[in-house]
Amino acid sequence: MKFTEMDLPREVLRGIADAGFCDCTPIQEKTLPLALAGKDVAGQAQTGTGKTAAFLITLFTKLLKTDRKARENHPLALILAPTRELVVQIENDARLLGGHCGFNIQAIYGGVDYQKQREALKEGADIIIGTPGRLIDYLKQKVYSLKNIEVLVIDEADRMFDMGFIADLRFILRRLPPFDKRQNMMFSATLSRKVMELAYEFMNLPEKVSATPEKMTAERVEQVLYHVASREKFPLLLGLLRREGMERTMVFVNTKREAEFLRDRLKANDFPCKLISGDVEQKKRLRILDDFREGKLPILIATDVASRGLHIDGVTHVINYDLPQDAEDYVHRIGRTARAGAEGKAISFADEDGAFHLEAIQEYSKQKIPVEWAEDDLFVHDYKRTKPKPKTSPATAGAKGRAGCGRTGDSKPKPQGRKKGPVTEGTSQSVPAATSPEAAGGEGAEKKKRRRRTRRRKPAGEGEKP
Repeated sequence: MKFTEMDLPREVLRGIADAGFCDCTPIQEKTLPLALAGKDVAGQAQTGTGKTAAFLITLFTKLLKTDRKARENHPLALILAPTRELVVQIENDARLLGGHCGFNIQAIYGGVDYQKQREALKEGADIIIGTPGRLIDYLKQKVYSLKNIEVLVIDEADRMFDMGFIADLRFILRRLPPFDKRQNMMFSATLSRKVMELAYEFMNLPEKVSATPEKMTAERVEQVLYHVASREKFPLLLGLLRREGMERTMVFVNTKREAEFLRDRLKANDFPCKLISGDVEQKKRLRILDDFREGKLPILIATDVASRGLHIDGVTHVINYDLPQDAEDYVHRIGRTARAGAEGKAISFADEDGAFHLEAIQEYSKQKIPVEWAEDDLFVHDYKRTKPKPKTSPATAGAKGRAGCGRTGDSKPKPQGRKKGPVTEGTSQSVPAATSPEAAGGEGAEKKKRRRRTRRRKPAGEGEKP
């Protein structure tokens, strides 16, 4: 089915043309006729199949029929997503598809200018796209109201449960108009029992739509698995980077510490790369993603914060340096390549620990990952070595921070003068009292012990002398 065959407003069709869309994807073909008819929809489809366009086209079509003058400057549509990166991605798609609709679109998420987002909401936004946390913050301050919401969209609903957003979701949903007074759409890679419970609780008899093929992964992804010892993963990675000529590669690891170590080693061996993890500040994360999207950065190392929702054209390779512990994350990781009909390659390393997760991954993805055995000449052994950063305990980190204050010039350590002590026999110099063991642990310490014993005494009983 083509978009031009549907009864869509002229403004929406112009946005679809700007995005270069012509034919509907399976999830769009199944979802749009129901959603455009005003029905609630719970859609299931694998990543990269056009779920975002499906709900945005419906949303714009509905809001174009709404009288915006009577809304009292409050939003008409709310889109909830679990991660900041996904919010930014949806915002970009919304501005492209809705470029001719005249709507004020505002993204709300943490890590960026708090006051600026607050003022934007206060001035009025037609469509809000955000993560639950900051939306609730502004809602409690009564910066905006949800009483005029006509369309609600929950994207990546299964991820909302994984990340513990369910309480925040319920807080927001209970402040919306009644479910039969608004249109509701929910999209997820998996419509689990928990997700459907939420759908039936807050939606108006939703139509369940599934466009999931027999295989959970995109068909144009070529998958390869290497069984390799953990100490051999980096030599193999270097060999593959040199042989494959990877133009735009995402490398996934499970922990931030391993990601930092990998970044330092790749840079030391002349492979430019940057890192995205949960504690990298939001502005820096967006700059790194922009550089990667524009082709300025060939290698992006990431934890699972980047495994969902990111649409970056031209990702040629995805490498699972560590196999994920969650089988669903494997599907989402390799879904960063071969998007929108393109081709890509996913390479995974199964070391001594990762091999334990392999069975669950293959069972979930409903396919066996082809195994290749690396020849000896593929491993690179003459690489530059770097040392991993030592683990620091909270106490050590605090001590380092305090010690660093004087060095950075923020504050200077106060000079400690000498205390005059008694002059010892046979010397003419005074000795600091603290340097004498007797002084340190003698009379003063005994007085402290007596004071502690006095404090611990129980109150004198009746007839007893204290």
